[in-house]
Amino acid sequence: MLRQLGQSEIHVSSVAMGCWPITGLTTLDTTKAASIRTLHAALDNGINFLDTAYAYGIEGESEQMIGEVIRGRRDSVVVATKGGIHRVGKGQDFDARPETIQRECDESLRRLGTDHVELYYLHAADKQTPIEETAGAVAKLIADGKAITAGASNLNLEQLKQFHAVCPLTAVQPHFNMLQQEIEEEIAPWCRENSISLCVYWPLMKGLLAGKLERGHQFAPGDGRAKYPMFQGDEWQKNHDFLDELRSIAHDIGVTVSQLVVAWTIRQPGITSALCGAKRDWQIQETSAAMRINLDKSILATIHDALQRRGPSVSRAAV
Repeated sequence: MLRQLGQSEIHVSSVAMGCWPITGLTTLDTTKAASIRTLHAALDNGINFLDTAYAYGIEGESEQMIGEVIRGRRDSVVVATKGGIHRVGKGQDFDARPETIQRECDESLRRLGTDHVELYYLHAADKQTPIEETAGAVAKLIADGKAITAGASNLNLEQLKQFHAVCPLTAVQPHFNMLQQEIEEEIAPWCRENSISLCVYWPLMKGLLAGKLERGHQFAPGDGRAKYPMFQGDEWQKNHDFLDELRSIAHDIGVTVSQLVVAWTIRQPGITSALCGAKRDWQIQETSAAMRINLDKSILATIHDALQRRGPSVSRAAV
């Protein structure tokens, strides 16, 4: 069930837990107790891969909670964190200078209660800092034993190549889901050619592809999803037409829509792991079960046909 991370000796579950929602910054009704239960549920249901970042939480609450949960079971957990973005109130600032990467990594390790992480990502590019300088800083983290492998998130192909030339990448983390497959144009082929793992986020597109939102759903004030075109107007209606087809497929094979979508995602070429965010234990229990679902060729063909009928989607967030 575990998959090799790039060309490293690290092996990860094909479903990872994305540990952004447990902070409550853009999700509602989160509590520390519920978040701790969710983390335990992930580890108890076959997930060994936890993905977080220095900027997840006003004061790094995501890393702090993970630190509590992995205490006593550290050797069985693969931890990925990221540096290069820090919180400014509920906003964020990009700073990937080498000294910042060093400082943020040290702080992340203190929060996590560990002396290393298995995977350290550059969270995003800093326009003021050459990618090569940041890559050199991550390479130093590996040389110092603070990280075992390097990753990069939210970079374009040219930036990835620049980073990789200085610090070989083991994993790349872009967004990817049934409705957002832009990485297949350039990034995914390059990663496959270079044996770099794709660890994708938003496989359920912020809950849209979980199939639990009704057509008439009204987003509560503060719910960040409302700014995305996928959750608005004609796009919203087209997505629900597509979801109706997914519900029929899922019903026929006895799984939930979420499980069907995640099972499809982790079957895509080059994808090592799909990051499933969750703020409740039952959510990660449901999506973790996708690791044990086999989709035969006829099911994959039916999904392909449904995607063709859906057509291209407008996915960029409104500014």
